Amino acid sequence: MSTTTPSPTHGLSTPQGVWLVAEREIGSKLRSKAFVISTAILFIGALALVIWGGFQAASSSGTPVAVTTDATQYVADAQGLDVTEVADRAAAESLVESGDVDAAVVADSSSPLGFTVLADSSPPTQLLLTLAQVPPVELLNPDEVNAALGYIAAIGFGIVFLLAASLFGGTIAQSVVEEKQTRVVELLISAIPVRVLLAGKVIGNTILAMAQILILASIAIIGLTITGQTELLQGLGVPIAWFAVFFLFGFILLASLFAAAASMVSRQEDIGATTTPLTMLIMAPYFLVIFFNDNPVVLGVMSYVPFSAPVGMPMRLFLGEAQWWEPLVSLVILVATCVAAILVGARIYRNSLLRMGARVKLSEALNG
Repeated sequence: MSTTTPSPTHGLSTPQGVWLVAEREIGSKLRSKAFVISTAILFIGALALVIWGGFQAASSSGTPVAVTTDATQYVADAQGLDVTEVADRAAAESLVESGDVDAAVVADSSSPLGFTVLADSSPPTQLLLTLAQVPPVELLNPDEVNAALGYIAAIGFGIVFLLAASLFGGTIAQSVVEEKQTRVVELLISAIPVRVLLAGKVIGNTILAMAQILILASIAIIGLTITGQTELLQGLGVPIAWFAVFFLFGFILLASLFAAAASMVSRQEDIGATTTPLTMLIMAPYFLVIFFNDNPVVLGVMSYVPFSAPVGMPMRLFLGEAQWWEPLVSLVILVATCVAAILVGARIYRNSLLRMGARVKLSEALNG
């Protein structure tokens, strides 16, 4: 009679084995005080930032508006405006173009309302609501995008991708090396195939990362709703949805490569030697979108490069620069790259996982 003790996964199908490993990854993170505390701080900080920004906007002084002498009657009873009276239209245009005021109200005999609003790149909503009627609007620089909102969106997409990808990528790498050092990996692969172990690690961490992204998106929606920033919320809705989709596949791509890179070393001190190139790939989109958030050429290139598409394409959607079909094409490219990365990463992981001691060379890991 056989005395072999069945392994914990004896008789399990591949999906069951993958989910068992994924549950192990999720459970270990949720039991980590450092992970829970850092996540809570991230959520609280995000909510505080959104609400603070909204209340700051609401409590700030009135919208600065220039008004010509012959148009003062149109804003005489207006609330929430910081009015500067000027002599004529030319003086009003000068103040608008210099940025001293957000808009100007000038008398206009050709307008049915008797006046016209002059604005630089977009009319201030507060002014239009205060006037209670929508007057004719002339944009002196209609091609200019609201740089402030674009910059805020760039920081938001960039920093969320950077923090989530680097945090979980580093966690996966440390987990792989720790299992090699403690020889736990030998027990694991005696019970389940290597590809199942890799898939479970990637899926478990992807679930946690996507949960953070969805909670952050919910926090943004709640914060913007509480502070009455409905217009900004409407503008961010579609880009945030696409960001979540792109982030899902982008994270799977990076997670597979982080696990593969970490399997090539046997000590925690050596992790940086193989994961530094991946860290640079994560940091590059953040800096590019910050410095070139108003450059359509750079953003266009970023939106089709797999490692930067999760940041570049949502930014272009927010700015209204992307055609309806572009996110679909970019997503196909990202998914294809993701599949290729999984295949390459699985090969490296399989050939390096049980090799202890010196760092495994990439050529050996690919051809082993």
